[in-house]
Amino acid sequence: MATNSWMGNLVGRLPERRTLAETLTSPDAELVVVYGRRRVGKTFLVREGYRDAIAFELVGTYDGDLPTQLRAFATALGVASRAPAPPAPPTDWHQAFTQLTAFLAPRLKRRKTKQVIFFDEVPWLASRRSGFLSAFGHFWNSWASRQPRLIVVLCGSAASWMLHKLVRDRGGLHNRVTRRLRVEPFGLAEAAALLRDRGVDLGGYQTAELYMAMGGIPHYLAQVRAGESAAQNIDRLCFARDGFLRTEFGSLYASLFERAERHEAVVRVLARHRRGRSRTDLLTAAGLGSGGAATKVLDELEESGFITQLPRLGRARRDATYWLADEYSLFYLTWIEPQRATADSVWLRKQGTPAWRAWSGLAFEAMCLKHVPAIKRALGIAGVETVTASWEHRGGDGGDGAQIDLVIDRADRSTNLCEMKFSEAEFVVDKACARDLAHKRDTFRAVTGTRKALFVTLVTAHGVRANEHSRGLVAQDVTLADLFEA
Repeated sequence: MATNSWMGNLVGRLPERRTLAETLTSPDAELVVVYGRRRVGKTFLVREGYRDAIAFELVGTYDGDLPTQLRAFATALGVASRAPAPPAPPTDWHQAFTQLTAFLAPRLKRRKTKQVIFFDEVPWLASRRSGFLSAFGHFWNSWASRQPRLIVVLCGSAASWMLHKLVRDRGGLHNRVTRRLRVEPFGLAEAAALLRDRGVDLGGYQTAELYMAMGGIPHYLAQVRAGESAAQNIDRLCFARDGFLRTEFGSLYASLFERAERHEAVVRVLARHRRGRSRTDLLTAAGLGSGGAATKVLDELEESGFITQLPRLGRARRDATYWLADEYSLFYLTWIEPQRATADSVWLRKQGTPAWRAWSGLAFEAMCLKHVPAIKRALGIAGVETVTASWEHRGGDGGDGAQIDLVIDRADRSTNLCEMKFSEAEFVVDKACARDLAHKRDTFRAVTGTRKALFVTLVTAHGVRANEHSRGLVAQDVTLADLFEA
């Protein structure tokens, strides 16, 4: 059952809260679709956003057959109507919506404020041959859409399913959805706010460590304990035998996707390749074909926020690079899965090792790519039109190749060449690093033929130490503190 009572006060989500508030004052019936990955706080957002306006709520049962779902409906209707005993379960969804209409009609006449009907985990309710979607479509089109005091919320974790079956439906629900909300994982600022709300204040660096291990998933962050360091929390949650995140991966994809082994295969490939993979290389390595089924897998993972595409500057869209965007999946496949048979306190022993430095560099880079708007604000170019992309030159004919993590190509005839460098103290540009940065800048200028001003920009945890190698080369630097700016 989807419940997030653990969250306490509702943190962040200001655009989403505004949208929900607007539906309460609109003059028309509203059909709201809310989607986002598992554990991201969708249910809590809806319950907090509507509070006492919710007149009926039904949560789908995972892997429940039709009789199970209809019994749950009867129970929910009994609770909503405050009946001494639940009514007999309906024989099908058409009868269920007839009963729901009979319950709602007099309530809408009595109440002067909007009433909310909330169906949670709709993909579980609308399993194949259940008849839920056709019955709901008839309910909405024939009656509910003409009730100006009614709001119907359809919520689910299978983002691609929600878009395909509801938002982009070509059948009975075509163009019927009035609002849609994609609930994203928290950014660093919201993650820190949630932790503070729960009495946890670890400072920016350790909060970033937690974020790089579990991402901005509110339910994961809510397991963090006050009085423990980031490393202690990671050890307890990820490596202890009863750790909450030790086994989460096993159900994460299976609960969202059919034939989830294909989705896991894609994620496992990306976890092994720091620089991401092209579509062709990714599908080949994952053992998938290049047809519609493979496209569906990639679309489902991208819509659910597990992977993302980063364009390659100067290349066609089809040449974009796929990256693993889910911090927890990367952490699980890099650390938890290989250590499943190991005793507790793994993480405390791994700090500072070469393997830790390799992982932290990749995780920090991925985190920075999620906070490009904050990077732009820190650079003072938030209002400038930009294109963000990666860039790669493979070299040849004796010349060395070059790759740049993030290129911010600006409309003001300037370009930031951004490199992400994670370190526990100020980052020190040594002679080798300076030579590498200068090579990337010069190669970029020569290969692209750009006449724009090029600014070598470092994104670091604690800033860049000024020395003979950084002066005159590093034009700007962005720190972890900048990424926390809301």
